[in-house]
Amino acid sequence: MREIHIGLLGLGNVGAGVMKILRQNRSEIERRLNAKVSVKRVLVRSLDKSREVDVEPELLTTEVAEVLDDPDIRVVVEVIGGLEPAREWVLQALARGKHVVTANKALLAEHGAEIFAEATQRGLSVYFEGAVAGGIPVLRALREGLASDRIVRVTGIVNGTSNYILDSMTRSGLDFDEALARAQAAGFAEADPSLDVGGGDAAHKLALLTLVSFGLRVDPKKIPTEGITRIRSFDIRMADELGYVIRSLAVTELGNDGRPRMRVHPTLVPKEHILAGVHAAYNAVQVESRALGRSLYYGHGAGMMPTGMAVLSDIVEVCRDLMSFADAGPPPEAFRKIASVEPLPLDDELSENYLVVHVPNVPGILGRVASCLGAHGVSIKRMNQDTPAEGEPVDMVIITEPSLESNLAAALAALDDFPDTLGPTDRIRILPREGIDK
Repeated sequence: MREIHIGLLGLGNVGAGVMKILRQNRSEIERRLNAKVSVKRVLVRSLDKSREVDVEPELLTTEVAEVLDDPDIRVVVEVIGGLEPAREWVLQALARGKHVVTANKALLAEHGAEIFAEATQRGLSVYFEGAVAGGIPVLRALREGLASDRIVRVTGIVNGTSNYILDSMTRSGLDFDEALARAQAAGFAEADPSLDVGGGDAAHKLALLTLVSFGLRVDPKKIPTEGITRIRSFDIRMADELGYVIRSLAVTELGNDGRPRMRVHPTLVPKEHILAGVHAAYNAVQVESRALGRSLYYGHGAGMMPTGMAVLSDIVEVCRDLMSFADAGPPPEAFRKIASVEPLPLDDELSENYLVVHVPNVPGILGRVASCLGAHGVSIKRMNQDTPAEGEPVDMVIITEPSLESNLAAALAALDDFPDTLGPTDRIRILPREGIDK
């Protein structure tokens, strides 16, 4: 039986998951491939550190060259994370004729053009299923299962930390700081959670979803991105009273001119919508395509075993290509030609909106707010307002009719310029109820 040797860069959470699953499922994997898959070398920072998985000492090394320069190693698996030295080592692996598997969404979102170009030039594969939505095989579904269809929109909950926090605020009545602390204690949030709660992690994943869905490469820094740090218990309560829950969504859709319209932001999701039922740290991606319609991909979005499973599935796929002595078929990014584009501006996007205007309880303030919105082409659909004592501040909740993004931005700027406004107006988009799948 043939044997395919793997080199593993990193033995942290994901790397340990790969090792565990390979051991648990070795016989099944070998039966499917009719070949042995073995890890020959594992790069670690320290040889003496205690780990989640026991590894034979002779496999461990602190020298990356012992992985990259080994002629027996056909596949290099990068699970160290971050941009450098991951980028340098991946490029070196490709230069040495080795296929690459990675779960590093930031690396591919920011340096994918360089990495895929190197792989294409050398006739090699770069697989990255674990980079988006953990163990959910959504990229493979987009790339292969929907290869004959035309994808028009992808809407996802792709950051488990943000979803865990918002779900805890909704179901347990916690405020943001309490929910974040609970997420950190449960291992669902980093000590520095800014990339997750600020939306940056979701923007990286959205860039990869756009690449695989449409064959378009977008700089994640140019994706309009809002985090969840301004969401308050008040907003959670008001959303509930209005028939919604708040979720952080990443959305990409193909515009008429072939460019994508993309955004990451908190959203009021109708309670009957399927994405409203995504709880805790789970991820879900809803895909809309011409022939199939809506399809949903749901499961654990992170963690040792789910992400390790996705990485190992990519390893099996690469090994299958090696065993067949054939070219790898469609490239992992799904399109032979990739265009780098600027995302469409959102100025002409229409959406209903939840606004909270922070003003003092003084005569005439309601009329001035309504007049300001109307003057900028924003119509009010519904208004709620607490009735505090005279002189106490008011959180004025307004639901708008569908409004142009450009009109709403101008209206909010004008509201925030009122001399008696007490703080920036909070705004959350509302997901339409029309045509939702229950």
